[in-house]
Amino acid sequence: MTQAQGAAPDLATLRQTACRLHGDGKQPEALDAYQRYLNRRPEDAGIWSNLGALLRAMAQHRDAARAHARAHALDPDLSGVRNNYANVLSDIGRYDEAIALRHAILEADPSDLNQRALIGRALRGQGRYGDAIAYLEHAAAQHPQEAEFRLQLAFARLGAGDYMAGFESYRARWDTDEIKQIDLPFPRWDGADLAGKTVLVMPEQGFGDAVLVLRFLPLLRARAATIFCLTEKPMTRLFDGLEGADWTGPSLAKDAPIDVYLTLMDLPRLGLTDRGDIPPPTKLNVPEESVARAQAIVAPFPEAFRIGVVWSGSTTYKGNAFRSFSHRDFLPLTEIADVQLFSLYKGPHLDAFRQDGSAAFIVDASGSDRDFADCAALMQEMDLIITSDTAAAHIAGSLGLPTWTVLHWDPFWVYTHTGETTPWYPSMRLFRQDAPLDWDSAFVKVGKALQETVEDWRRKAA
Repeated sequence: MTQAQGAAPDLATLRQTACRLHGDGKQPEALDAYQRYLNRRPEDAGIWSNLGALLRAMAQHRDAARAHARAHALDPDLSGVRNNYANVLSDIGRYDEAIALRHAILEADPSDLNQRALIGRALRGQGRYGDAIAYLEHAAAQHPQEAEFRLQLAFARLGAGDYMAGFESYRARWDTDEIKQIDLPFPRWDGADLAGKTVLVMPEQGFGDAVLVLRFLPLLRARAATIFCLTEKPMTRLFDGLEGADWTGPSLAKDAPIDVYLTLMDLPRLGLTDRGDIPPPTKLNVPEESVARAQAIVAPFPEAFRIGVVWSGSTTYKGNAFRSFSHRDFLPLTEIADVQLFSLYKGPHLDAFRQDGSAAFIVDASGSDRDFADCAALMQEMDLIITSDTAAAHIAGSLGLPTWTVLHWDPFWVYTHTGETTPWYPSMRLFRQDAPLDWDSAFVKVGKALQETVEDWRRKAA
């Protein structure tokens, strides 16, 4: 038996072990096993593709693309390799390449309808809303049973500002795995007359979504006798006394007299057509207790130009890795004279912020926040808010505060793909990446704008 023949079983075992660890969700162990295997068998396209999928799950998207490129070079006709490569190319904004791969998959297998949905998604990711709408409308007409076409069509229409059609298409979310189904003892509102009825509004999706769409609650109030609005606990105090609601709270009494319910993201369908009739942001409640707490936190910096900063949203959101950046991206701003930064972030990334010395330069103001009402109170003590695309942006915008939102290349539909403003939040200014994954370019713009803003502040204070 030769040495190569003797080594083969060991490699086969290592390959099997790596795949098993990957399947079991043991990411560091699987990564180590894949690396050791590929060092000895670099021609295995399937394992390069597996490695790329693992790295993608670990939010190491550039390395994932490198791994998938190796797999594709080794076996360019394998459908799974093409699909995995297309996925990560879309992740990092290389949409034209991703679209070409998906067309190749469809040529080999026209029944793979998910590729068509993802082509529409890629067109929308480029900001080509008209092309995406035309493509997805055709696909949805051909396959009306495919909810994913309608869902992607919804986002394209919303980005284009066709809100009435967009939110109508967005009803498809209930036919996909996009969100969890709701099981309640009373029926979902079907559009029938609500005169004399009591309606329950249920929370849905992210905190920022709730802040965004509660401005439409008065439209529902005009149709119904009584409105109960169920709130998630971190938002309960902030939403106390909502305009249009007769009751708000985190839990509903068993004997509450509810006739029908609807969810938050259905509210815009009550009267939103296009960008010309977006109502003002909802009015939020900031308790006096939270205001006093915030004033005590900022008291040591009475003469500073105070800036509240947020660098990440919820890590449970699948796109968080793309919309978020590092707390360290804010550190150059601390070098500007008269400026003091305050962290308004609370979440799992706090440990890294506290452990690398950044908290000496950026005050940890929100690490002990009890809820978003405390965060809102801190925002009101700031001269400026600079944030990633998170709930913080929606709260600051709703409060009417000067807000700079730093956006990745494929932002939430509220911000579209171009421009420095959004009609949804008149006090907000938008800063964008010049290229996918390029936060440096966005922060160069932020830094320049901040220098100008602080100089103007000094002149007015003189």
